[in-house]
Amino acid sequence: MKEGIHPNYQDTTVTCGCGNTFQTRSVKDELRIDICNDCHPFYTGKLKFVDTAGRIDKFQKKFAAGTYGSLQKKKPAKKKSK
Repeated sequence: MKEGIHPNYQDTTVTCGCGNTFQTRSVKDELRIDICNDCHPFYTGKLKFVDTAGRIDKFQKKFAAGTYGSLQKKKPAKKKSK
């Protein structure tokens, strides 16, 4: 390996949004993450919605109004008379 061209690989503290912290190694001093293995639904088996930008509320408003095209009630087809 050439000297002086590689980043400094060091001990790093990872901090999750749930409050969990752990040590790993990285080129950064500190990492902040939103979801870790202590709070992720896949690992915990608990269903939890993570809504950081109001997407769930936007989705519920969109479909609650019943104005979305796929949710519109279809009109019955008219029968042709001979």
